[in-house]
Amino acid sequence: MNKVPFEQWITGGALIALITLLVWGRIRAVYSFIIVTAALYVTGVIDQSTVLGNVTNMSVITLIMLMLSALVLERTAILFWLATKIADENYYRTLCKLGLASSLSSAFLNNTAVVATLMGTLLNNPFHSAKKLLIPLSYFSILGGTLTLVGTATNLVVNGLLQEEGLPSLAIFDFLPVGLALLIGCGIAIFAISRWLPNGGVQKTQTHQEYFIEAELLKGSPLVGNSVLKNGLRSLKSLFLVEIVRQGRLISPVSPHEKMEEGDKLIFVGDVREVSQLSNMNGLELFSSDDFDLEKNLQEVLVSPESILVGKTIKQVEFRSRFDAAVVAISRQGQAISGKLGELTILAGDKLLLATGSDFDKRPNLSRNFFFLSQRQVNKPLSLQQNVVGIIGFIAAVVIASATPLSLVETLSAYLLCSLATGLIDGSVLRRRFPFELLAILVCALSIAAAFSQSGLSTQIVMGTSAVLESVSYHHALLLIILLTILLTEIMTNTAAAAIVLPLALSMSSHLQIDYMPFVMAVAYGASASFISPFGYQTNLMVMNAGGYKFVDFIKVGWLMTLTYIGIAYTLIPIVFPF
Repeated sequence: MNKVPFEQWITGGALIALITLLVWGRIRAVYSFIIVTAALYVTGVIDQSTVLGNVTNMSVITLIMLMLSALVLERTAILFWLATKIADENYYRTLCKLGLASSLSSAFLNNTAVVATLMGTLLNNPFHSAKKLLIPLSYFSILGGTLTLVGTATNLVVNGLLQEEGLPSLAIFDFLPVGLALLIGCGIAIFAISRWLPNGGVQKTQTHQEYFIEAELLKGSPLVGNSVLKNGLRSLKSLFLVEIVRQGRLISPVSPHEKMEEGDKLIFVGDVREVSQLSNMNGLELFSSDDFDLEKNLQEVLVSPESILVGKTIKQVEFRSRFDAAVVAISRQGQAISGKLGELTILAGDKLLLATGSDFDKRPNLSRNFFFLSQRQVNKPLSLQQNVVGIIGFIAAVVIASATPLSLVETLSAYLLCSLATGLIDGSVLRRRFPFELLAILVCALSIAAAFSQSGLSTQIVMGTSAVLESVSYHHALLLIILLTILLTEIMTNTAAAAIVLPLALSMSSHLQIDYMPFVMAVAYGASASFISPFGYQTNLMVMNAGGYKFVDFIKVGWLMTLTYIGIAYTLIPIVFPF
């Protein structure tokens, strides 16, 4: 029996650890990648040149330049213009417009920004329940990312891995033939599954439900010493007292005869539009203090996955001083929340109701931390000329890169310089929203993939299963790669899935002595197929909380999407990219 080299044992253990950490979900994905990469570096499996080489990988630089350029395009009126054209009295016409707007935008823009922009319009549309539209919005944005090389980070990661192996780079529109078929085929599936989507009623009523609101009983309040019933807290309109936090002790359920004490923290659930009932009670103060006008300055926001709030409490980040705002209420994917608001750990996708001060709009960190569910535009609108330069310039950068020897990095660099010179965007915005976390994940993912390949572990796995591989057809081997990638994508990040499976796919194609491109594309398309789990893709998580969906809602519609996606990809990849 051959002895397995030390590097393969370490790499295998590192991959298992990475998958475990990502599935566990208690540690942020970026930290999981850094920990595993550091372990591979310390044990000598990868060296400094490998890590630094991935920092300067052209695909990584391209993605970063693309995301920075997208910040400029986000400031233009194009997404807001598209948003105003979507709503239609006919549901299926609305769905069709939504599909075209979100998928075509996501082919070139960060789909998180696309979803964030269009989501506000859907939540406030006067014709259809947002629950009938938000999951399709996420699915269409995912499908749009499969149209081009720059449509999703996954495609660029795959391209970067190919370059690391010394293989030719992919072109911008190599993904278009299969991606377009996926968009059309799965788009039809979205129309079919729309009847299974929950219907939560029209207008904004649903988005105001299930908020958790905290109030404190002040010293000297006339409410002290009286029962909950006597103080009128059982007869509030659309608000219900669910628990009292008293000197670190939780009282729940709350009896109508419970005597109220000074310093009690009262936790209510219900419609935030009725919060003024509490603020008007003598001696009862909301978690947001009197510094903020609740009648005029309420803002509903969604916590971004990039936010500094994620994993911390409101008190830890000094929320008031940082944002000139206070958290009035919080909602979390329909889940019950217990305890004081200031001590709750904030998660990505949490929905917050903010009472804002006069300086709120001037704070420089809003766009990174929040997606606004109201159609409030924090930035000063661009002029007509600036909009033209921003939109036409971006299109020109992509077209020139695809039609000339110039690379996308070069054309996007020129676009950014032009944008800075014409005032389309400020340098401080680029510094503030530079995607450091994504950069770290990409570099670590490429480094882990390099260890998987260079240690010989991917080849060893293929050789160990050679008897099985030789008994199956090329098409079945391709299907295996698609299914494995989709499975990993649903339980972890799509970037990690691509980084883990691609070296295995390349080794498999080499062992079978066939062209590698069908297997490369199987990984790329498979890593974008996240329809069943709301936690497998960032846009799914965003719409889950904004629309008040449950996990089962994604399973109910996602299985048909996934089967349709697999069928189209499995059929067309070998035709467009022959073995």
